[in-house]
Amino acid sequence: MMRGLTRNQGGVRRTLRLAGQLGSDRVMSDLYEDDILLWSERQAALLRRMAAGERLNDQVDWQNVAEEIESVGNEQLHQVEALLVQALLHMLKAEAWPLARDAPHWRAEAIGCRGEAADRFAPSMRQRIDLAKIYRRARQRMPETNDGQPPLPVPSECPVTLDELLAEPPDGDTP
Repeated sequence: MMRGLTRNQGGVRRTLRLAGQLGSDRVMSDLYEDDILLWSERQAALLRRMAAGERLNDQVDWQNVAEEIESVGNEQLHQVEALLVQALLHMLKAEAWPLARDAPHWRAEAIGCRGEAADRFAPSMRQRIDLAKIYRRARQRMPETNDGQPPLPVPSECPVTLDELLAEPPDGDTP
């Protein structure tokens, strides 16, 4: 519930006014649940005011601020992992069906995913990325056939290192 804001609940528009009923901690916590964008804008403004020397410690929703800061890092890690799964999947398909009409597309997609993963990668992610698990996920997503053709054998274990995946391929090189 938010102070003075309207939200649609079960098809019925309700104005939720809590003025004076809850402390600012509760209102900010409710806003966090109902409108994360507005909550984040307000928290950022409060933190900037605090950085400028204003005393607002009691107005900042510290528990949710800490949770969101942690969440930002976790989301970036998950994005990098998802991009690596996609890159490996495209690499596997290009290896399993090297003569398929889609093979050049798969190679290009693998290069694109690798580049996006490298752009989002942070050094602290290295210790958390389980490349063997990511490779298993990519293998699990492999189709059984492509245009009616079974795949050529692919390695059972990841044939590349994390550094190789994140490195920019030389011009003309395939993933």
